[in-house]
Amino acid sequence: MHAYRTHNCGELRASNVGETVRLSGWIHRKRDHGGVLFVDLRDNYGLTQIVCKAGSEPLRALEHLRAESVVTVTGTVVSRGPEARNPNLPTGEIEVPADTITVQSPAEELPLPVAGEADYPEDIRLRYRFLDLRRERLHANILLRSQVIASIRNRMVEAGFTEFQTPILTASSPEGARDYLVPSRVHPGKFYALPQAPQMFKQLIMVAGFDRYFQIAPCFRDEDARADRSPGEFYQLDFEMSYVTQEDVFQAIEPVLAGVFEEFAAGRSVTPAGSFPRIPYKEAMLKYGSDKPDLRNPIQVSDVSEHFRGSGFGLFARMVEAGNVVRAIPAPNTAGHSRKFFDDMNEWARSEGHAGLGYITQKGGELGGPIAKNHGEEATRKLVAELGLGPDDGIFFAAGKEAQAAKLAGLARTRVAEQLGLIDENRFEFCWIVDFPMFEYDEEAKKVDFSHNPFSMPQGELEALETKDPLDILAYQYDIVCNGVELSSGAIRNHLPEIMYKAFEIAGYPASEVENKFGGMLNAFKYGAPPHGGSAPGIDRIVMLLAGEPNIREVVLFPMNQRAEDLMMGAPSQVTAKQLRELHIRVVEPAGTAKRDPAEVIAPE
Repeated sequence: MHAYRTHNCGELRASNVGETVRLSGWIHRKRDHGGVLFVDLRDNYGLTQIVCKAGSEPLRALEHLRAESVVTVTGTVVSRGPEARNPNLPTGEIEVPADTITVQSPAEELPLPVAGEADYPEDIRLRYRFLDLRRERLHANILLRSQVIASIRNRMVEAGFTEFQTPILTASSPEGARDYLVPSRVHPGKFYALPQAPQMFKQLIMVAGFDRYFQIAPCFRDEDARADRSPGEFYQLDFEMSYVTQEDVFQAIEPVLAGVFEEFAAGRSVTPAGSFPRIPYKEAMLKYGSDKPDLRNPIQVSDVSEHFRGSGFGLFARMVEAGNVVRAIPAPNTAGHSRKFFDDMNEWARSEGHAGLGYITQKGGELGGPIAKNHGEEATRKLVAELGLGPDDGIFFAAGKEAQAAKLAGLARTRVAEQLGLIDENRFEFCWIVDFPMFEYDEEAKKVDFSHNPFSMPQGELEALETKDPLDILAYQYDIVCNGVELSSGAIRNHLPEIMYKAFEIAGYPASEVENKFGGMLNAFKYGAPPHGGSAPGIDRIVMLLAGEPNIREVVLFPMNQRAEDLMMGAPSQVTAKQLRELHIRVVEPAGTAKRDPAEVIAPE
């Protein structure tokens, strides 16, 4: 018999009754019933109930052990009585009376419980992540992650993609976030950077003649944490294709994403491959107030600015005359809601830093609220009719500069739907956001700059760059969105040096700077580069959606906290004076911080 186990703790069934077995695992729970000790023994695969008879050696061995101690149990499988069976447990028809117990590793008092799903402070959970990972939900999430990655990898290979690994130590490049820098010991004063994404490498793979590339790529960005973004590192399904149009990219990746979601949807519906809606960026910002719309939400925003031009509602009339916009957000079937619902929405908007939300109420077609009163009944009914609203539908209004009004309208659209229970949690709704502007005006820098990805091909190519207002130029850029979560950005790439030089010139970058920062890729493009494009859906976000988790740390094995600290391993940490000397580094403390030991602050040699 094996030293530790003949079966795992999720394996035994009624067909195993009468077999002598050996199991190893953690003590999940103990229950004393009249001197008989019942122990739930747990491993990666499940639970098995162990029984220790009163006065037995196994009972004496187990009764003083704490939960999460590791033991090996040998015994003969017996059937549970009909009244003792547990239909919710795969092993619920059997139990194993213990003949012998070997204690492999006793546990000390736990800093957090493993059995049960009680909330615990995040710092405790992260400091003792190895214990947190034993908990059922988190353990299942990490196993789901592994299964999702395996499914993605298989589907990509079946679709004709080849997996390659790109460098981790590379050159610093402006990707939109701060780099993590790695000092070079053999090149004093010079640094590698961890890749924010394999962007340039995957394009060079296309230049090298490999037609369809992918990898489950680690990416490193020194940026703040968010609920849907881990600080430090994350993983993405990075892929690139040669000789493709934008639509070819969509047709290649939709079956992969739809297939993975269908496989792990657990009964939830998924937008079928080949039917992901294509929504232009400008339309998305108007209808949904966001470039990552949640299409489970049936509410659509409308521009009603012209309805208020010369209106009796003076506030909106003056704003429209000054060049501002007014956006309407329907609130379906709110006749049964009190005035407080509308006032609370207004207060919520103010708490978000906006001026507030105006509103019109309706109850059986009867109009209410100061906007309706001042705008006039005839004009208000015309507005209601144009929006296609029913007699019990209310309306909220977001007014201001276009960008501000769009943002508030988008937030209000989401909040109204959540308050009214309009979002179907049993659906995965995908869409593509397309036709992003190539450039935007940076109010802070007072200059035109790239709005999305500087390596994208402008629609109209060189002619558009030379003849059109930069702010009117669209790019072959696209985002894939699911349930209001942006999974990735992508683009058809700019593979022609003359177009790249011109695009960067418009954004204020001279040719010398472009060559300095992107010389490797530019040089490669001068030797015959195929048209190519791709994208990189986020693995962490995909698993987060499938697991139904609101926070990405719940699907990452060993995440950092919001301050980019690994509390379990104590990273980042100080290093020795010897290490600093080898790297030719001097540590300069920020002003106002406590001084370190002088021995740790070493001047370069």
